[in-house]
Amino acid sequence: MGAIRQCSRSACRQSAVATLTYVYADSTAVLGPLATFAEPHCYDLCEQHADSLTVPRGWEVLRLAMPTTPQQPGPDDLLALANAVRDAAALPAQGQQPPAQRAPHSALEAPAGAEGTRRGHLRVLREPS
Repeated sequence: MGAIRQCSRSACRQSAVATLTYVYADSTAVLGPLATFAEPHCYDLCEQHADSLTVPRGWEVLRLAMPTTPQQPGPDDLLALANAVRDAAALPAQGQQPPAQRAPHSALEAPAGAEGTRRGHLRVLREPS
């Protein structure tokens, strides 16, 4: 899990509970539950700043339903993560064996045997025998 996100308002150190997004074409501000990921064009707000939100004259505020309790990861989320890691670990076993030594290649070439796969940052650790 990442760090707890703080309110985007200056000098506010409270935890964020809502995300504010502007739809400039419709002159609308959308205030909803905290987004899963921090986006560069959205603002995370604490409860106090979310409740006291005001917008420019002529704009509308669309307030989406806020959950009463923060959403906790459920068993389905954990199973989906475990399945994704398991699937990623199974891909090299089905394909070709990687060469014993790396062949030199330019920075723009894809590594050998990486066709159709993404090289992620997760690694499977096997139980010691």
